[in-house]
This record gives sequence, structure tokens and C-alpha cells, in this order.
Amino acid sequence: MLCMCQQTVQVQENSQWRGEGRDGVYHETGLLKEWPAEGPQMLWAYEGLGVGFSSPAIANEKLYITGMHDDRLMLFVFDLKGELLTQKQVGTGREEGHEYPGPRSSVAINDGKLYIYNSFGKLLCLDKNTLDEIWAREMMAEFGGVNIFWHFTESPLIDDEKIFITAGGEKNNIVALNKNTGELIWSSPGMGTTSAYCSPQIIKGYSIPILVTSTVDYIVGVNADNGELLWSYPQTHEYGIHPNTPLYHNGMILSTQGYRVSSTMLRLKDGGRAIELAWRNDGLDNQMGGVIRIGNYIYGGGHFNNEWFCVDWNTGETRYRVPNIGRSNIITADGMLYCYSERGNVYLVKPNHEEFELVSQFRVTLGTDQHWAHLVIHDGVLYVRHGDALMAYKVK
Repeated sequence: MLCMCQQTVQVQENSQWRGEGRDGVYHETGLLKEWPAEGPQMLWAYEGLGVGFSSPAIANEKLYITGMHDDRLMLFVFDLKGELLTQKQVGTGREEGHEYPGPRSSVAINDGKLYIYNSFGKLLCLDKNTLDEIWAREMMAEFGGVNIFWHFTESPLIDDEKIFITAGGEKNNIVALNKNTGELIWSSPGMGTTSAYCSPQIIKGYSIPILVTSTVDYIVGVNADNGELLWSYPQTHEYGIHPNTPLYHNGMILSTQGYRVSSTMLRLKDGGRAIELAWRNDGLDNQMGGVIRIGNYIYGGGHFNNEWFCVDWNTGETRYRVPNIGRSNIITADGMLYCYSERGNVYLVKPNHEEFELVSQFRVTLGTDQHWAHLVIHDGVLYVRHGDALMAYKVK
């Protein structure tokens, strides 16, 4: 007698900072092209995250997000209906010296594990289901890393078996660890300067994979296989803050950093082993909201230049700059731009390189402090974090 048994195996979903390509692109379809006058329907909200600016990470029908309660870093786990399933303390330490405490780094989810990087340089790997610790590494104590004024902010990058962190030490500037064990794979001296709040990018399609990030004085590219420094490009200003993930497309890398400092476009040469300056744009000074490339155009808000910009990707020419939105973080899905401004409004914008085209908007009424956490879209739901509050809106 032949018995046929069927076993259901859940495919492990992964999640990382600013979408699959770390470029703010969310591959969703069937989303609303216009919202009701009062905004999209709020499905649920939770108040009680504590202080922080980290964005949610979502995989296998669960949402993970961090917040600070006094000196305790807490991890919150929700189902996608908004029910709090569990919470766990995953760190400690009071941030001193500045007025904006709380985690910025988003949880990375990869092959059944969670990776959390706290403000004091501790990288933690947890089992996604049990939340038990698998391994932990200390960037300052073990690698000579130096904390920075607003504290460590990087959202970890995972590729194949490696997890990359900019420790910021003079000798161990960038390190690659085994994602399963935490063991050191390689250490690069880079340019020996501290982290600049930047989360890195990886570029493939060349003879070598290229890890690109910003440190306090340089944009750097290293061989992601062995840590060899391939090239560096000077990038400095008085504040030493370069928080945006480099944006890559078609052989070119865009770096933006705010404070009326030029946006810089670099062109890769010699199979990725060298770079040259393609252009600079003195107007687009996006600081920490990211920009979006759609076709041959860049869209995003400025910082000190508090306007909305459309810039030609290939030439750096500003197509227009208008005051409609100002400072905001930005993502894209299904052919539309989603912008969350520092003023507390969420905007739906149609990409148009001829003129600014606002379609819909609503105001975020829950939460605390600054509107800085980046938006996330998952399965037709827009997630907005405003300090203590997390809100879920139906946009499909």
C-alpha cells in the first residue's frame, strides 16, 4: 500500500532596510493611485514602542521593531493584524550628549534569524521564532570601533553568508562576519575613519562584489569577498554626517548628505576597481530621507535646501525644485512615490520629471517627537512609525 504524504514547508522570507535592493523600491502591485480625502483606512495602531526612529521589518507574517524605554532597548513582535505577540529586552544603555535618543537601526531578517545593531555597537543575532540569542559581537570592545555623537545607526547588510558592519575603528574599519556564527571573515582598514550613520550597499554584476558605504570623510568601495580597499572619494563637511545609503544604477553611484553639501555621482571604472566623478549637484542636499530613482530621474527632498527636487540621473541637471513638501523620507511602489515629511504629513506623489504632481495626502495624528522613521510597504499595507506609535494603513 502506497501512502502519499504532503508536508508544508514555510519558505523563509527575508527583510532589510529600505526594501530588497536597499533603494527604497517595494515590489508591490495593485496599490491605490489615489487616496480618499481623509486618507487611506487605518487598519490598526499601537502606542507604546518607546523612543526611536527604526522602521519595521516584516517576514513570514510577523513584524519586528525596536524602541527605547528608559535605558532598555526593547524588541516588539506583532502579527500583521496588529496584535503584540511578545516583547523582549535586547540591550541596555542610556544615550548621553544629544536630544534625540533611541534606535535608528532597523532589524534585519535573514534565513530564520534576526540581526539587531544597537546604539553602542553591539550586534546581536537571535533566533527569529524563540528570540534566543545565537551570538553577539561588540564593535568597540572587539574591533576598536569609535562611537559617534548621535550613536551607531547602521542597519546591517547581509549578503550570502556575510553580514557587514562599519565598526569605525582605525584598523578594523569595516568588518565582515559569518552571519550564522559571528566569526570574523575579514577586516578592512578602509580609510580608518569613523562611521557616518550610513547603511552600506552592495553592488554585483562586476568581476568582484563591491561594498559601498560612507565614513566620516570618504565614500569607500571595498571588495566584499576579502575586504580589499578598491577606491575612496573625499566627502567631508563640518558635521561629518552622511546617513543615506548609496544609490546604485547602471554603473553609477549617488551619494547625498544634506547641509547644503553637493550630491555626488561617481562612475565605476575598470570593472569596479576605480571610480571617476560623473557630476555634482549643489542644490539636492538630501540628508536622511533617501532619494528614489525612477527611469532617468531622481526624486527627493532637500535638507538645508528645504525643497522638493527632480534631478536628471545621467547629467545631474535639476529639472525643478519646489517648496511643496520639503524635508521628507521617500519610498516607491507600483509607480507612485510615498513621502513622509518632517511636518507629519504623508503624501502620494506621481513621478513626473516636468512638474511636481501631488495626488493625495493625510496627516499622522498619533505618536511622538520627530517624523523621521522611514516608511515601509508590505502586502498592500503602508506602515508609518512616529516615535512611540506604529500605524498600518490599507493602500491596496
